[in-house]
Amino acid sequence: MALISPRKLRYDLYSYSYQENSNTPLVISVLASLIERTMARNERIAKKYSKWTGVSKTRVFDCNETPDMTIQSYLERIFRYTRAGPSVYVVAYVYIDRFCQFYPEFRIGARNVHRLLITTIMVASKYVEDMNYRNSYFARVGGLTTNELNKLEVEFLFLMKFKLHVNVSVYESYCCHLEREVSIGGGYQIERTLRCAEEIKTRQTVQERRYDDQIARLLL
Repeated sequence: MALISPRKLRYDLYSYSYQENSNTPLVISVLASLIERTMARNERIAKKYSKWTGVSKTRVFDCNETPDMTIQSYLERIFRYTRAGPSVYVVAYVYIDRFCQFYPEFRIGARNVHRLLITTIMVASKYVEDMNYRNSYFARVGGLTTNELNKLEVEFLFLMKFKLHVNVSVYESYCCHLEREVSIGGGYQIERTLRCAEEIKTRQTVQERRYDDQIARLLL
């Protein structure tokens, strides 16, 4: 279990070192835990209101098969292959929050979270970073085809009404929100709210090795 302090998170958000051997940004662990808790809450709501069907136009993010990878591992994978800095994940978090505000009936769940994350992170990277990988590369990292990710990007932009600007005060407010989450958590012990961590770890290790081998062959 990782322990994160608000001070460490603040330093990481504003003074991150972009070296090749840089550690995974702390914001990834915080964001992963926030999303996992949101998913757990949405799961409880879905059980209580079994007739809820979601919004048809946001179902573009639904996938037929639920990816067998934790949010933490998925975000770490994206970082490992794209080296997107902490600010990208904060902006992606802003986009996800805006998206949920635009569509209150939308619920982040196991079937849509991975596709939503890779889309928002790619769009945020284009907004924040000076240089970016192509959509085809992000698609391979995220486990999608290029056509799938292209479609998701276009749909997301229109659903967001192209409101992608994040000014300094908004960015700062979301950083403060992440810090508060860390502070409330008493050092922020990263949770595993959905499934048993040990059970996931055993299955995930085999899958990630196989997936990494496939990616390595594609990148040669």
